[in-house]
Amino acid sequence: MFEPHITMITLGVADIAASTAFYQRLGFRRSSASNDNVTFFHTNGTVLGLFGRDALAQDAGIEPTAKQGFEAVSLAHNLASPEAVDAAWDFAVECGATPVKRPEKVFWGGYSGYFADPDGHLWELAHNPFAPLDENGHMGLPD
Repeated sequence: MFEPHITMITLGVADIAASTAFYQRLGFRRSSASNDNVTFFHTNGTVLGLFGRDALAQDAGIEPTAKQGFEAVSLAHNLASPEAVDAAWDFAVECGATPVKRPEKVFWGGYSGYFADPDGHLWELAHNPFAPLDENGHMGLPD
């Protein structure tokens, strides 16, 4: 049986050491299980992994591509207020993130913006007034 649950997200990166340093500047806590070939970060219930882009493709049994940039996936970090989104976006840019879209009011009634990590992986920072965060910072959705 398949239980819908995400335990780990792995990003294929060009330079593990550089990407590790970037995520550490953002405040991600590196696990001691990390090594020169892979980095693992603790993220409040889900693990974020950084693995060589070509090695990740090889592990999946597909051909690596030279493509960089948007690949129809974004990671999201929801926050409690528009002000928290602005502060997090400014901090990410100070840490070396590439600004993609400055936070603003958006068509669906929330507030969000995007930045990219050193490999072009998109991160959305958002405040969604229709899905409030619980006491653990988890996003609530109606049944």
